[in-house]
Formats: sequence, structure tokens, C-alpha cells
Amino acid sequence: MVDELEFLKKDWQKKDEHLPKLSFDEIYQMIWKKSSSIVKWIFYISIIEFILPHLLYLIPSMRNNLSIYSDLELTNVILGVSILQYLVIFYFIYLFYKRYREISVLDNAKQLTSNILKTRKTVKYYVLFSLSMVLLTFAMLIVGIYFSDNIAETFEMGEKLSETPPEKLKWIFMASFAIVGVLFTVILGGIYFLLYGLLTRKLRRNYHELQKLEV
Repeated sequence: MVDELEFLKKDWQKKDEHLPKLSFDEIYQMIWKKSSSIVKWIFYISIIEFILPHLLYLIPSMRNNLSIYSDLELTNVILGVSILQYLVIFYFIYLFYKRYREISVLDNAKQLTSNILKTRKTVKYYVLFSLSMVLLTFAMLIVGIYFSDNIAETFEMGEKLSETPPEKLKWIFMASFAIVGVLFTVILGGIYFLLYGLLTRKLRRNYHELQKLEV
């Protein structure tokens, strides 16, 4: 699409008699439709991303894993953080929908350029928030382990590991959760980069195309 737009833009500028003529408005319409489609997909993906993890809780083993929060006496803290997280995520989903609706009715190149920039910033803040919440969750688990007096009962361990001194066990599990938390955040960040990064890069190219048309 980008190569095609570049070709058509050059054609519009050259006014070559042997090539079909496209006006500024016609090229703008192509960029506008492409941008509207991209923002729509960002909105859809954000909804799917919110729903999928909750479907995992239908699996019994996943529901059982939630007991770790009560064992570490983190139930109330996790509940409060989850409520805040849901509110913020719903707000971001609303913003994505709002950006899509705004782009869908635009008829001005300057407004489209501004909306593309706002959409890219919204996606960036959404990704940063999501990754921060993952790190916060693991941080709370680590704190919960540190203050727990029943590590051996909280985690199912082999006989040899259960004989390890409680203080040493705490540091083993704290280090393990820290490593897993960082790795999980990096992997999730890579997925975000593939999904949202691909779409925002397309928006950036559309933005640059609009900038060139205005020259």
C-alpha cells in the first residue's frame, strides 16, 4: 500500500500526460481509508486481548493458581489493583474506539494527521501501562512471599526442598518470581511490538505520506 501511495503521489505531482491523473483529494481518501482500517484493528485487538486471559480462568488449573493470592494474604490488594486496572483498560479501549470514530468522519488532511499522532501516543501509553501492570503483579507476589510465614505450605514442593530453611526458601522463590516476571514482561512486550508495533508503523507511514502531500 505504501509503495502504491508513493507511486500515485509522484504521479499526482508530475502530472504526466501518459499516466492517469489523481487529485490530492483522491490520494488523501486512500490514506484516510487505510488509517481508519488500522485504527479499527487496534480497537478490535485491544478487546480480544482483554477477553482472552479471562477465558483461561475457565480452565480449572488456572482457577486453582489464583489461590496463591489468598495464601500470601494478597487478596484485597490484588482486588484493588485489578479494579483500577480494569478501569484504565476500559478507558483505553474507549479511546481507541473514539479515535476510530473520529478518523471515520474526517474530511481534513490536517485533522487526520493530528488524529494519527494521537492514536500512536495512545497505543504507546496503553502498552506501557499493560507492561507496568505485569511487573507490578509480580512485584506484589515477591513482597507477599517476603512477608509470608508459610512458604512451605503455599507452594507444593518436593521433600528435599521442603527441608530448606524458610528464609532461604523465601529468597529462592523471590528470585524465581523476579526472573519469571522479567522474562514474561519481555515476551509480552515482544508480542505487543508485533501486534501494535506493526499497526502503528503503518500509521506512521501514512502520517509521513500526508506530510509529503502538504508540501
